[in-house]
Amino acid sequence: MTQDLIARAKAWLAEDPDGETREELAKLIDNEELDELAARFAGTLQFGTAGLRGELGAGPMRMNRSVVIRAAAGLAAYLKAKGQGDGLVVVGYDARYKSADFARDTAAVMTGAGLKAVVLPRPLPTPVLAYAIRHLGAVAGVEVTASHNPPRDNGYKVYLGDGSQIVPPADAEIAAEIAAVASLNDVPRPENGWETLGEEVLEAYLARTDAVLTPGSPRTARVVYTAMHGVGKDVLTAAFARAGFPPPALVAEQADPDPAFPTVAFPNPEEPGAMDLAFEAARAVNPDIVIANDPDADRCAVAVPDASVEGDWRMLRGDEVGSLLAQHLVDRGVSGVFAESIVSSSLLGRIAEAAGLGYEETLTGFKWIARVDGLRYGYEEALGYCVDPEGVRDKDGITAALLVAELASVLKEQGRTLLDLLDDLAVRHGLHATDQLSVRVEDLSVISDAMRRLREKTPTALAGLAVTKAEDLTEGTEELPPTDGLRYYLEGARVIVRPSGTEPKLKCYLEVVVPVASRDALGEARTKATELLAGIKRDLAAAAGI
Repeated sequence: MTQDLIARAKAWLAEDPDGETREELAKLIDNEELDELAARFAGTLQFGTAGLRGELGAGPMRMNRSVVIRAAAGLAAYLKAKGQGDGLVVVGYDARYKSADFARDTAAVMTGAGLKAVVLPRPLPTPVLAYAIRHLGAVAGVEVTASHNPPRDNGYKVYLGDGSQIVPPADAEIAAEIAAVASLNDVPRPENGWETLGEEVLEAYLARTDAVLTPGSPRTARVVYTAMHGVGKDVLTAAFARAGFPPPALVAEQADPDPAFPTVAFPNPEEPGAMDLAFEAARAVNPDIVIANDPDADRCAVAVPDASVEGDWRMLRGDEVGSLLAQHLVDRGVSGVFAESIVSSSLLGRIAEAAGLGYEETLTGFKWIARVDGLRYGYEEALGYCVDPEGVRDKDGITAALLVAELASVLKEQGRTLLDLLDDLAVRHGLHATDQLSVRVEDLSVISDAMRRLREKTPTALAGLAVTKAEDLTEGTEELPPTDGLRYYLEGARVIVRPSGTEPKLKCYLEVVVPVASRDALGEARTKATELLAGIKRDLAAAAGI
């Protein structure tokens, strides 16, 4: 067994094109660090609908140039099998460790396979890549990013020619082609032959961002902005300038790309502490709102002044921003379909129904939301918003930020705030309060054990609310294809439990709906909602054994 492991490691080492990971792996072999070698050669990183994502390092269970070259070769073979072997592939990348290397390798493999490849001019937001695919008439696109994962991670996200991320069966078909790559020596990788694009593709994207705003609308909102050490700053500030908003005040410590993400434990606006520097800046500048992008700028976080909380600034939940943008679009008179994933607040459906608009629920992920027929607006509770589906069929933290700033400006002209509009929605449709029980694990068996436990014994009540219906989503429903998840309907509440698709987490999404008789009753309704959410979280954790 040991000899077999060493032999596999040496075979991998012989093909590794990267001096850094070669040195790393050679040390592990020389020192016979068998546990570490076993972990790295326990299989291969699985290519799924999120593409690839994992920790950087040597070996098939890590993100590295060898894994990326295989992935690119598999994608090229898939495109050729689909009759698109002479098509164009656009490659974008963020500012993480190795991203530029992975992008260059991808372009080389596509060129070697006979496809045409173009690479974005520098590290840019993921939505620019999603836009470029359709703008340039490409057959596929690749974005090298790990989004908001820890600093040592990187990833590989694949889009097809419609500009949206892959869904089954494309993921399995590409994975099969990757598995069929026997040796890196079989993958031609020329030194040149692809094109690095100029600024024109970014200019085209920025010209498109203007389309999300209403001509002549107020543009007065003052914003504090953090790029969270990612690639959003230059594009967002350019978009704000074009639109005529005041220049955002930047959180200087987090403004420029830095793959070490030195000021945050996790570069995700939702994580505790990630917004501390932004709130510090806001207390000094006193803006109308705070806006944050995640490192690849496809997500948008919003915070508002709130004297009732410690520090006087409060992050809005993704569901709150999602409903605010929906109501803003309704008030602008848009038509079409509103869509969201099943883990997002049911308030969107109420807003769409009241406005006479279409509404659809999808599985988790913008790969599903973007495919809804007639989509006008889509969002997901994890800070993702698609406000211009004709331009970007994915979440876009830049255009979402523009629309939030427009809404804040409109309300400011009326002497009102985003919180006032949230109160309006609660009185009109009931208080829809959401929360999440999220458990990060070292051992993935904790997640499978929790799912098994819940499947074997369905809770009959949570926080004293009877479970009126339980669905195992692995079987699919009339509206949804199968997925690994559980959905419980309660009297005035809903719970969804699922493993994360991109991180080692078990995620439980909770929503309670409390009727509100008048604005005077809002405080009481919020207290009740908070108590119910806490009770559901407690009882669900006990039932799942987490």
